[in-house]
Amino acid sequence: MAAAPASGALHRTLYRAAHWGRRQVWKVWRPELHGVRVLALDGEGRVLLVRHSYGSGRWMPPGGGLNRGEDALSAGRRELLEETGCALADVRLLVLVTEDLVGASNHVHVVAGRTNDVPRVDGRELVEARFFPLGALPHRIPARLPAELAQWIAEYA
Repeated sequence: MAAAPASGALHRTLYRAAHWGRRQVWKVWRPELHGVRVLALDGEGRVLLVRHSYGSGRWMPPGGGLNRGEDALSAGRRELLEETGCALADVRLLVLVTEDLVGASNHVHVVAGRTNDVPRVDGRELVEARFFPLGALPHRIPARLPAELAQWIAEYA
């Protein structure tokens, strides 16, 4: 399990402020967002979840926005490496999900792959990252996530 180092309090505060500001802008302008969510499985079939220093504090799959001209598979590899230090192999695109995110239309590409790496956190953007068996997910997760993870794992297998 990777947990946040004690340093980085200022960065965590700035992430929280930026997250709040971004959500306020989305409520007004209702932009169209393009992102990626990563289903990263280890050798035991456990799923990697992370907790950010901002937002709800719930466990989520790693992910983020697509850069201009970047494809979903490349974005998934990049986001996982940036957030956790884990390299993603055997990468496949599973599904495109569109969801409302505080007024923004969020188009999320779900990318799946495998990693043999141990996750690490920077203590700034992420405060925790760890692998969980599907049957022993943490309590602080979005209600729909267990069913989504089960479906994505079945599609990837």
